[in-house]
Amino acid sequence: MLLSNIVCILHRQGRKFGIIYRIRHDKRTGRVGKELRLNEKTELRKRWMAREAGFTEDYITESNAGIARNLFTLPEFQNAGTVLFFYSIWREPDTHEMIRHALELGKTAALPRTYPKGVMEARRIQGLNDLIPSRFGIPEPPESAAAIEPDALDFIVVPSVVFDREGFRIGHGVGYYDRYLPLSRAFACGIARENMLARRVPREPHDFQVNALVTERRILRF
Repeated sequence: MLLSNIVCILHRQGRKFGIIYRIRHDKRTGRVGKELRLNEKTELRKRWMAREAGFTEDYITESNAGIARNLFTLPEFQNAGTVLFFYSIWREPDTHEMIRHALELGKTAALPRTYPKGVMEARRIQGLNDLIPSRFGIPEPPESAAAIEPDALDFIVVPSVVFDREGFRIGHGVGYYDRYLPLSRAFACGIARENMLARRVPREPHDFQVNALVTERRILRF
C-alpha cells in the first residue's frame, strides 16, 4: 500500500475517533512507523461538560440530594474518621453540604491544597469559611492549615468530568488525583450524576480505578 494511502486512512480514522497521528517513514527499512498522540480524552471532556451544561436546575438539585443520601449510607463513610473531599464548582455534584454534614458528625474534613506539576496535599478544614482562592480560582485551604498524610485518610471523595461504569474517570487533565490516590490506602469513592456515566472511558496505565461510585440512583462497587 502506498504511503500516501496509509496516511489518508489514518487521518480519516483519527478524525472519527478523536485521534491525531504523526506518520514517520523509515527510509532505510521501507517501513512506516507511527507516533500516536491521543486527544480523545480532551474531546470527551468537552462533550461531557457540554452535556452537563444542559441539565435543568431541578435535575441538579434532585441528583445532588440523591448522591449525598447514598454516600452517607456507605459503611466506609460512616466508619471514616478523616475524609478528604473536593470543593465542588459549577455543576459538579455538590460537596458543600457533604462537608458540613461530615463536620456535624464529628469527622475530620480535609480539602486539597494544590501545587505546580500536579501535586496536591490534604489539608484539614474547620469549615468552608477557612478557604482562600487557589491559582485556578477554586477555594482551597491556606498554607497554614494542618497537613494530613495520605495514609492518615480513611475516605476520599473523588471528582471527575465523567466516570464510566467500571470506576475509571476522565478528570480535568492536570493529574492531581492520578498521582495522589496511589499514595493512600483510603477508600476512594467517586461521585457522579447518573446522566454523567459513560459506558467506558479511555484508559492509560496511570489511571486509577475507584473502590466505589455513587450516583443519585445507585452505588457501584469495584
